[in-house]
Amino acid sequence: MVQPRNESSCWDELSASNRSEAVHVGCGAEEDGRPGPEAVIVPVVFGLIFVVGVLGNSLVMVVIGKVRRSGSPTNVFILNLSVADLSFLIFCVPFQATIYSLPDWVFGDFICKFGHYFSTVTMLVSIFTLVAMSVDRYIAVVHSKKSPCVRSRRNALVGVCVIWTLSLLCSVPVAQHQALVSHPFAPNCTFCWEKWSGTSKHTYRVTILLIGYLLPLLLIICCYSGVLFHLHKKMKNMSKKSEHSKRKTAQTILLVVAAFAVCWAPHHIIAMWVEFGSFPLNDTTFVFRIVSHCLSYGNSCVNPVLYAFLSENFRKACRQVFTCHSMYSPPSHGKVVRFRMETFSTTHSTTNI
Repeated sequence: MVQPRNESSCWDELSASNRSEAVHVGCGAEEDGRPGPEAVIVPVVFGLIFVVGVLGNSLVMVVIGKVRRSGSPTNVFILNLSVADLSFLIFCVPFQATIYSLPDWVFGDFICKFGHYFSTVTMLVSIFTLVAMSVDRYIAVVHSKKSPCVRSRRNALVGVCVIWTLSLLCSVPVAQHQALVSHPFAPNCTFCWEKWSGTSKHTYRVTILLIGYLLPLLLIICCYSGVLFHLHKKMKNMSKKSEHSKRKTAQTILLVVAAFAVCWAPHHIIAMWVEFGSFPLNDTTFVFRIVSHCLSYGNSCVNPVLYAFLSENFRKACRQVFTCHSMYSPPSHGKVVRFRMETFSTTHSTTNI
């Protein structure tokens, strides 16, 4: 298996020496000139992830958008998460798939810059929104008496605006340093690479590691640990039903934390390995890069399941949206579909949709 030359990842790239090695045998082809099996397998796998993620996030957006009274803080964050994940999949997966199936970059300079820039923006928006949702759940559960003053729709919208503003600003260096280049070993092939000078690239990579993974992971763990500790302390003398709900909440919180940590860890490991080590080009590291792509894209597929579809009442709202127009009459004006976000608290947090 030969690594494709046009390794223009949405987040990692290889050093100059590795790029030379990668392109030595030609533009994404085997030594005999034929494309390798990755030219077919990788786009198919990415395509499956793309379809699942687009359908899941689109469904969440439709349900929240169509059912009345969907302006609660939790729903604002879930909707923003779905928008970010959907955008991330649209702006990242198709272009990344072509890197393994086409000999060079064919989308021009604008897409080279804007595509990588906006994929970084949506990646950060998704991660920052996960942090905001964990803080929102912590306030709703641990400080339930004061939460109505803090957890308002207006504050949630302000938080979303801050998230997008920070993400847009933090991603500017990507657009500034992304460019079309030709490699001396393959002058007829064009690649979309990042061109940096000095130590600015190392500084930026470490900054993204901190604000895009380590700090969010720490905040998510702290918030959900606080939620679990509060529920454990308050429910010492609980019924069997309450104990079952508590176990379900704990399991879901562990899934949320594990999904974020596992899905993004390989991406950051490769990014740091490339920047501060000597990242080898061989079959093993090639598979590792593909797995890192699949996991990071897969996080955008898993989020709708963890934050919406695990809720039984969300599933009821979903069924109502798609059946009230065909089989049943619409609900009366006074009827509101309500579902409890079991994924965060089975006691204090009821979300209106």
